[in-house]
Amino acid sequence: MRGERGQMDRMFLASLVALVAFGLLMLLSASGPIGYQRFHDAGYFFKHQLIYGLLPGAILFVIFSRIDYRLFLKFAPAALVASIVLLLMVYLPGIGMRFGGSGRWVYLGFLSFQPSEFVKIGVLVYTAAWLERHSSESKTLDKGFLPFLIPLSIVMLLLILQPNTGSMFVIVASALTAYYISGAPFVWFAGLGLLGTALFGLLIKLSPYRAARFLTFLHPELDPNGIGYQINQAYLAIGSGGLFGLGYGHSRQKYLYLPEAYGDSIFAVMAEELGFLICLLFLGLMAFFVWRCWRIAKQASDPFGRYLAVGIGAWIAIQTSLNIASMMGLMPMTGVTLPFVSYGSSAFVALSIACGIMASISRGTGIWREP
Repeated sequence: MRGERGQMDRMFLASLVALVAFGLLMLLSASGPIGYQRFHDAGYFFKHQLIYGLLPGAILFVIFSRIDYRLFLKFAPAALVASIVLLLMVYLPGIGMRFGGSGRWVYLGFLSFQPSEFVKIGVLVYTAAWLERHSSESKTLDKGFLPFLIPLSIVMLLLILQPNTGSMFVIVASALTAYYISGAPFVWFAGLGLLGTALFGLLIKLSPYRAARFLTFLHPELDPNGIGYQINQAYLAIGSGGLFGLGYGHSRQKYLYLPEAYGDSIFAVMAEELGFLICLLFLGLMAFFVWRCWRIAKQASDPFGRYLAVGIGAWIAIQTSLNIASMMGLMPMTGVTLPFVSYGSSAFVALSIACGIMASISRGTGIWREP
């Protein structure tokens, strides 16, 4: 039965709350050993996520869910400019910070954040607005697709230079997914995919960092104590979990064996502790959440809301797939986090804003239905 206009999609909200609660419980377990080693506090990362991730995220979710999402149409060009400025800030001395050879962070004295997480929102807002304003041209190559690719290529280049290939792929793929549903010919995207594959090969050839990751993907056994250490420890964690897992809190790999156990490797800890069956249920919950996003998009009252909702749903689906596939050795390690589960206040806040926008779209159309 169709809900009243102005009512949020209840199934979307329920699945969001379930994902956040599950993610916090998983983070509490996975981050304990590294938190104790670094700060003598096993709950450090969990508490940090609550204070700097969940609290501001919840406030921003409520605010953005109450704002009419159509207002963002006016600020779409500014969102793109702001995204480019944020990515340029990582190169400024005294502001940009580097960790592990990558310049992905901005430090402003009173806070630090990862610009690429907020760029995901800015690019999608710009994409949705562009598609609505150029609906008659989006299906043409010379006046639609190619001009659209110019600003997207600038964002792409800035992310490659950081280097942050994982986030670059998520941003580009989610924007192109929104463009595809506008009715553009599939052959354009197939051609772009071939070009992207060639570019990926060139990046591997020119960058020892990426070449090492790709070689590890092909032959993880070659350097198990060096570049292949993380993926081999992830294999051990996932394999040890079996069908039913070792039990919540009983992971062995999180005790400083598995790098980034609380970050991009958290799925391996989840598999070790909870097993294949619970991981399958988690993937089902994530798939249900993405389905609600696309359901909201399908019944949105205007093209801007439809494109924006599809882009957000694609962002979460693509990033989840990249993270889990890399942990299982189905693709090279990307460094992207698992949405709603991995540690990271920037990622959590950005996701909260995106989900608030999704709630606004559903509230504006009043489309919630019992599945």
